[in-house]
Amino acid sequence: MSHLHIFDMDGTLLTGTTASTQIAKIVGTESELAELERAFAAAEIDTRAFSAGVFALWAGLTEAHVTEAFRAGPFLDGIDRVCADIRERGERSLVITMSPDFYAERLLEYGFDRVAASRFPVLPFSEPLDSRRILTPADKVRIVEETRSEWEIPADRCVAYGDSMSDAPLFRHLAHTVAVNADHHLEGIARAGYTGPSLLDAYASGRALIDPR
Repeated sequence: MSHLHIFDMDGTLLTGTTASTQIAKIVGTESELAELERAFAAAEIDTRAFSAGVFALWAGLTEAHVTEAFRAGPFLDGIDRVCADIRERGERSLVITMSPDFYAERLLEYGFDRVAASRFPVLPFSEPLDSRRILTPADKVRIVEETRSEWEIPADRCVAYGDSMSDAPLFRHLAHTVAVNADHHLEGIARAGYTGPSLLDAYASGRALIDPR
């Protein structure tokens, strides 16, 4: 029977930063993005209001901008090797992020089986943003339940990897969880923890939770 490995992106696979921050550096909206990030961290706005804010900031955003931002991203080492190992074992991998799909779906290049992200209009934006397609932390639980049901993987064979408050609902939902370079929001609810630059090492902590001793 297979296992399902669920990864967060911002702050987890993408270390110490977010997709939005990386894009803002490229298009020159760092100060405006920093204010949105501050308001979100202070719970003054939710993910939908945050997404509406970046949508308004990035009216001229192009695929070339996103490609440049993605290529410059400080990703953990060994992501492709982790994806390859998961696939070789006949297991499945899933990324869930509240960040825009036009950035997150590029993670498929590393070998993830599926990426679930907030849905934005095609670049450059020519249609309004549909707030119903923006993910919230609670959606992580919903997406995992739908995905594991589709792939017929029991909950006790799922492992989640995350770093912050957006991962807390999923960490409370699953038995096997790994806090990766995490903040205080995951203290006391993660089964294992890892601090460092390597997804291979974080993944080893996850495997230790599920592999027979």
